Amino acid sequence: MTVISPCVESGSFLTLHYRLAGPSGDLINTFAGKPATLTLGSGALSPALEAHLLGLSEGSRATVELAAGAAFGERNPDMLQWLARQVLLEMGDAAESYAVGDVVQFPTPDGQGRFAGTVRQLRSDERGDAVLFDFNHPLAGQPVTFEVHVIGVL
Repeated sequence: MTVISPCVESGSFLTLHYRLAGPSGDLINTFAGKPATLTLGSGALSPALEAHLLGLSEGSRATVELAAGAAFGERNPDMLQWLARQVLLEMGDAAESYAVGDVVQFPTPDGQGRFAGTVRQLRSDERGDAVLFDFNHPLAGQPVTFEVHVIGVL
């Protein structure tokens, strides 16, 4: 008797290990720990990455090399924003300190979700204290390696 494993399709609930890497190395790698669970199409992965999961069956392994900008789009200079230290104080912990490279979580305007920004620069001058945040995805504009092991498909 032949058992047919379910294949990944739009809306599938997946359990998988995956690795996302750019030129500087791994950004996410679940292979050494607990696998990830997600619903295809929910926005947990970019549409470009999800497209490479479609049709894979349980137990499948794949590695895909995506060209610069294909996985997370090109870098957008409009996604670099200065925020006054006073605004940051009003949004969070008054004792919070920031350093270049820190990833900071912000609430969405509706308060239902979160998004991240990376600290790129600190400023303290006559204009006041401010922090330059980069809200681009860390792998925007870069080539990406996407490695996956599909453990389960529902």
